Amino acid sequence: MKKLAFFSAVSAVILASCGNPQLSNIVDVEGGQIEGYIQDSLKIFKGIPFAAPPVGDLRWKAPQPLIPWQGVKKTTEFAKGPIQGGDPNNFSEDCLYLNVWTPAKTPQDKLPVMVWIYGGGFSFGSTADPSHDGELLSRNGVVLVSITYRVGNLGFLCHPELTAENPNHVSGNYGILDQIAGLQWVKKNIDKFGGDPNNVTIFGESAGGISVSMLCASPLAKGLFQRAISQSGGSFGPSRATTYPGENMKTLAMAEQDGAQIAEKLGAKSLADLRALPAEKYAGGDMSGFGAWPVVDGYVIKDDQYVMYQNGDFNDVDILVGYNSDEGASFSFADTYETHPKFVADRYGRFADTLLKAYPLTDEGKLNKTARDLMRDAAFGWQTWAWASLQSQKGKSKVYLYYFDQHPADSEGSHHGMDVNYVFQHVTQGESDIALSKAMGLYWTNFAKTGNPDGEGVPHWPEFTTENQKVMYLTGPVPFVGTTPSLESMKVLDAYFAWRRTPEGKEWAK
Repeated sequence: MKKLAFFSAVSAVILASCGNPQLSNIVDVEGGQIEGYIQDSLKIFKGIPFAAPPVGDLRWKAPQPLIPWQGVKKTTEFAKGPIQGGDPNNFSEDCLYLNVWTPAKTPQDKLPVMVWIYGGGFSFGSTADPSHDGELLSRNGVVLVSITYRVGNLGFLCHPELTAENPNHVSGNYGILDQIAGLQWVKKNIDKFGGDPNNVTIFGESAGGISVSMLCASPLAKGLFQRAISQSGGSFGPSRATTYPGENMKTLAMAEQDGAQIAEKLGAKSLADLRALPAEKYAGGDMSGFGAWPVVDGYVIKDDQYVMYQNGDFNDVDILVGYNSDEGASFSFADTYETHPKFVADRYGRFADTLLKAYPLTDEGKLNKTARDLMRDAAFGWQTWAWASLQSQKGKSKVYLYYFDQHPADSEGSHHGMDVNYVFQHVTQGESDIALSKAMGLYWTNFAKTGNPDGEGVPHWPEFTTENQKVMYLTGPVPFVGTTPSLESMKVLDAYFAWRRTPEGKEWAK
């Protein structure tokens, strides 16, 4: 009987193991088998294709289904990033790949999933950037994915002929469609890596954070994620022909005119000519003066996002959003003490004097931080605050707002992008900095797990509401709760944006 009991127990263990196999570094995914590698028990897969290469006739088309492969594809190195300025050896038009870091032990673990979208002004960026490496953050108990998307004019070119050939009668926004295709791949495949396809958090910084806000508004992304984190993002300014940070959006018609000018500059007389040109022609010096950005096309991005949120027309998911204390220092490079009043007048029209009083020049001969904060708030602060306020009013999901203010003693604030290394746990020096990085990693992954950033070892982070505007100040060594920075000044900026959405404001900005 003892022997029988022993063999029964062994059989039970074997059966349990068979029913719950260990996660291998060889995984079956859509398209075929892939082989990653193991690093200190973490399984890492780099360069997984999620769509067909957008080359040849597929240039400037929505991402198409990926092409299956034979055998086991090695996925141990990052694929090349999208075409952009810089060393051409690092970039390729064949760029639609993603990466996965997973601490899961079995495919049944159903860990929360975080999907990273890089920044770079929609003209630069790559998942291979060392500051975006997901190894350390994923060790907090999440499956981490980073997605490549097309940037520059290969990712966002609008042109009348492209619009005419498109079944939805739109052009541009290919980079956003790439992100959606990557999320669709995650929905279908992430369970093979121990991730939960029904617990996905998208997060990104700068253009990545702006992308997050666009995905939160796009009907094409509905149901592909349950939570969203935007670092220095948001896209709630109305469109205008001459764009500025925070008012970057153009209508499809405006952007088609830009595309026609690009074709003329490149000597292309037809869409076939444009597709025949080398991809490198659309990056670097040849494209000087022709920026790339998503557009309000009525399809991917249906309308002014502020108006959409006012109408309750958005993907109602939990959000954690914020910005850095001195982003203006990174975006005021063309602005000086002497030129500032004219710069403000050109951009803000009849609101210029009021805004100069709300964000005054105070240091003779110097573009002081208070004056720079106008650019910070126009580009990021107001966008984030407006997003949080609208969602708090119109949505049912939770809202959390932060203000990142960790900086050297000889600096007046945190510049654009400083927060990324803190989130990804790459900060290795300074007791206060390391402590803050650990706290941010916990906040971000706690939010991904439960929709609430709170947890053991970090201060309580209250929800943001329009009636109770609590903001988490992310500063080391211990974050603390405060009020909305520069709120009275931001209300003046809010009045400007409200005017811009009136018939008079729209006419003025043409």
